[in-house]
Amino acid sequence: MQNRKTYYLGIGSNIDRINNLQSCLQHLLCSFYRVKKSPVYQSAAFGFNGDDFYNLVVQIETVFEPASLKVWLQNIEDIHGRNRLKPRYSNRTLDIDLLLCDDLIIDDGTVQIPRHEIVKRKYVLKPLQDLAPDMIHPVANKRLADLWQALQLEDDSELKQLSHF
Repeated sequence: MQNRKTYYLGIGSNIDRINNLQSCLQHLLCSFYRVKKSPVYQSAAFGFNGDDFYNLVVQIETVFEPASLKVWLQNIEDIHGRNRLKPRYSNRTLDIDLLLCDDLIIDDGTVQIPRHEIVKRKYVLKPLQDLAPDMIHPVANKRLADLWQALQLEDDSELKQLSHF
């Protein structure tokens, strides 16, 4: 029997946000073990002018290896109308990123774990540290809660927790 891995997924949408995020969560709940979700946060679009994003982080357990899970998640994005021909920074129906997996460090051109944006973007780090504040980032070698405290001092972008999601 294969060992389960614990993954943290960053999920965001700025097109039909509530429906796309709820549908994505249903796919995850039906497919994986021990699904836990962070609160949902609203943040301004990054790198382009567009509607605000809703973002959250979901923890799952699965026997998938990282590359296989990435393909599976891209299929979920595609089901939700993700257009991969658009520029990197553009409106998204659904964006699902592998953020962390246990203490793995991978950057092979296909999979990047831990995702570099964790330590750079509030909308990634805040919901991640909500789920696992004491987890040690395998590259920065610091607790996620400590990384969050440092990022708040560097980044003045607004992040609003949504109570109605």
